[in-house]
Amino acid sequence: MVISFSLALLFGVIMFFMIRSGLIKWGPAIVAILFGFSLASTGAADSINNFLQSVTDGVAEVDDSINSAP
Repeated sequence: MVISFSLALLFGVIMFFMIRSGLIKWGPAIVAILFGFSLASTGAADSINNFLQSVTDGVAEVDDSINSAP
């Protein structure tokens, strides 16, 4: 799924800048990463993926309706 790679890249960039600016330290960042990996292996992963897919579908639908307006 292209969206999941894009979101992973976006979240990685955000985390990089948060670490660099001092908003988050390395310890909590590593905990957040490990939490993400452990959450991905649970039953909640399907629900999260479905939610993110619904959000991206909704954004695409709004974008299509804006671009097709006369």
